[in-house]
Amino acid sequence: MNTIKGGSSPPASVTSMTINAVGLLVSLLVSWWLLVNGEGISDLVTVLLIGAAYVLPIIVLEMIFLQPGREAVPENTRTAVDVRRVLVKLLGLAFTLWLIVGVYSLFPEYRGAFYARYYDALRTLAPYWLVLAVPYFFWMDSRNGGERDGYWHVGALVLFRWRHVDRRVIGQHVLGWTVKLFFLPLMFTYLSGKIHYFRSYHFEIVFSNFKSFYDFAFDFLFYVDLLIACVGYVCTFRATDSHIRSTEPTLLGWAVAILCYQPFWSFFSSHYIDYQTGGATWGKWLWDYTVVYIFWGCSILVLTAIYVWASLAFGIRFSNLTHRGILTNGPYRYCKHPAYVSKCLSWWLISMPFMINSTADESLRHCLLLLLLNVIYLLRARTEERHLSRDPDYCAYARYIERYGLFRKLGEWLPLLRFKPGHLFNLGVAGD
Repeated sequence: MNTIKGGSSPPASVTSMTINAVGLLVSLLVSWWLLVNGEGISDLVTVLLIGAAYVLPIIVLEMIFLQPGREAVPENTRTAVDVRRVLVKLLGLAFTLWLIVGVYSLFPEYRGAFYARYYDALRTLAPYWLVLAVPYFFWMDSRNGGERDGYWHVGALVLFRWRHVDRRVIGQHVLGWTVKLFFLPLMFTYLSGKIHYFRSYHFEIVFSNFKSFYDFAFDFLFYVDLLIACVGYVCTFRATDSHIRSTEPTLLGWAVAILCYQPFWSFFSSHYIDYQTGGATWGKWLWDYTVVYIFWGCSILVLTAIYVWASLAFGIRFSNLTHRGILTNGPYRYCKHPAYVSKCLSWWLISMPFMINSTADESLRHCLLLLLLNVIYLLRARTEERHLSRDPDYCAYARYIERYGLFRKLGEWLPLLRFKPGHLFNLGVAGD
């Protein structure tokens, strides 16, 4: 392990880009077969088969080629199964699920038709998942040396064993499940929608002209991203080393993250950050300039592909607001936040707020609004760094990026942006 000062190479990554790429390739082949020959197969079964085709190769290959960055369980920590301890954990699981059902039943956001596919999936899969959870909890109790995890502490709370309860563990347990409660319905619903869309897609028109190719490529890239995200929020298992190690503990970190997703984004973007130039986008501005149109479109696709490449680096560990192992491979070898950088740049090219729609003042206003959105993503990046800096491996990785990263000069020009463990910004305190 590198020291906090950093070395000439980054720490080992918790994932392998090669293994993740194999999983994606298998999933895409299954996707193609299902779209071409899967008539009569429901969207739910299609999602499950495509997701399994992505997950299973990654799990198997990671078991064969154990990554150095993974958290191995020492043999000498394993103990005999304690039935009473496991029953307390299962009680904690039951109470956690009861709370989740309560949240979905309480808030109007989750009572509409938008999440119908998600609820259909829950009703179909929940009985099987609950049956499998029992032997899994017994197995993991022995494998982890009888650890008193979040489920145990919730179960102890329900049993009024309050003097044994660690509030910090329960807090992290609740936050981790809140991440899944919020993001999984969105990702699953969007992914199901994409699959339903592609079922009726006329693939013969993809290469008929550049616009058709661009539209397909853009949708396809986001389909891949949604697949990775959906799998990531499901596969939070300690047995596969894809568990949540810690969850973002600060209100600011949560606020700037969930602000960028529905339903919060609809309200915030329409009332405060409506940077779109009257509905006009790059295609309308550049339609009459064929060469520039193609170049501009390809630039957007490249940036979007980098964003998806960054998601692929997570493998089965994708998640907002959580620490599930340090990534130092793929685009993360060159930049700490390749997804955010590429996403923000692509928005400038897509919306083109710098084009004069009516007046120069309006153009400037739209640019400032998009810049404000970029600042929100800067805050997302910095709150994530502050959270991950609790891990010495991340500190070593951040120091490596400061010395060898793609944007290392930016840190030299703007010392405020330099990495400082435990802080949002480097304020240049003496003695650092």
